[in-house]
Amino acid sequence: MAKSKSNDGYQRGVYGALRTLMHFIVAVQFSYGIYYDFTYVHFPPGMLRPGGEFGGKLKFLTVWDAILQAVYFTICLLNDFIGTNEVAPKRMPLIRKLKDYMLAAFAFPVALNVGVTFWTLMAIDRELVFPKALDAVFPGWLNHVMHTNIVIFMVIEICTSFRQYPSRKAGLTGLGIFMASYLVWLHVVRHFGGIWVYPVLDVLNLPQRIVFFAVSLGFSVALYLLGEFFNNLIWTKELKQLRAATAGGASKKTK
Repeated sequence: MAKSKSNDGYQRGVYGALRTLMHFIVAVQFSYGIYYDFTYVHFPPGMLRPGGEFGGKLKFLTVWDAILQAVYFTICLLNDFIGTNEVAPKRMPLIRKLKDYMLAAFAFPVALNVGVTFWTLMAIDRELVFPKALDAVFPGWLNHVMHTNIVIFMVIEICTSFRQYPSRKAGLTGLGIFMASYLVWLHVVRHFGGIWVYPVLDVLNLPQRIVFFAVSLGFSVALYLLGEFFNNLIWTKELKQLRAATAGGASKKTK
């Protein structure tokens, strides 16, 4: 019996308490970042492009992702108290199932997509994604919360909390629905607001935009597969333990 639980030690004691503290800090950080952005960050009329009012801040994938991260880490915190972080619990709570699925399908691939894409475009030409004029109204710490910390804390999370990835079909379906919804929203903003949310789209013609969107979706799928690979690599022993427990439970039922 002791051998079957040998990989559960990291769930309890100081390790578990530190992970819970991390979930609390990150949930508060993203929640406060969203609150600060909506409450105190207001662009002067001269900085707004005509039609830029439509959709408000919710037209940006960065804001969608910040809300997603705040919700995800709040669910992680709730799971720490009312769910379970065990590798193979006798009964998997619904909140744990939700937590595991959210990281795989949404939290990890979207966070890395936003962070990597933002800083890559910033390195190429920041005026196409975050014009320098915005520095006067959008504080640097908030920029890092929205575009840097999302990656840092997601990597820490996948390294410190065990989860079983859903089937690839289920995970990629969820991610595809999320990204397709945002793609539709981009075109809704374009139709009713008269602008592309991101200036980089203004310099692309239709075929180039199609390629851009296809590459973005493909990149999201690649990030999903990266998260799955990373998770399986880190938690190899735990996944073997889970499979053994599942197989053992199935054999008992057949008997």
